[in-house]
Amino acid sequence: MSDIVLHITDRDGVTHTVDAPTDMGLNLMEVVRMYELAPEGTIGVCGGMAMCASCQCYVLNEVELPEKGDDEEAMLSEAFNVKPNSRLGCQVQITESIDGLAVELAPEY
Repeated sequence: MSDIVLHITDRDGVTHTVDAPTDMGLNLMEVVRMYELAPEGTIGVCGGMAMCASCQCYVLNEVELPEKGDDEEAMLSEAFNVKPNSRLGCQVQITESIDGLAVELAPEY
């Protein structure tokens, strides 16, 4: 089992350093939910289907992420509080290549 470290700033501005397993097929949204870093029912409302943007976050460092897919681009084009560094947490898979990723959860609508 291999874990990576993520730095997640919640909506209250508190940064949490958490371990995330790379062998469970999780995504960033699921890690946020697993550690209860956002109130239940306010993140991942669509279940991780890139259909609600409730898991939008801002990438804060230079960790290289995979390119945005068409579904993610489409959802972000309709979301609120979008910035150039916005990503949907449900579309960011937990892999060894994102070790050290720092993100901030976007404000709730």
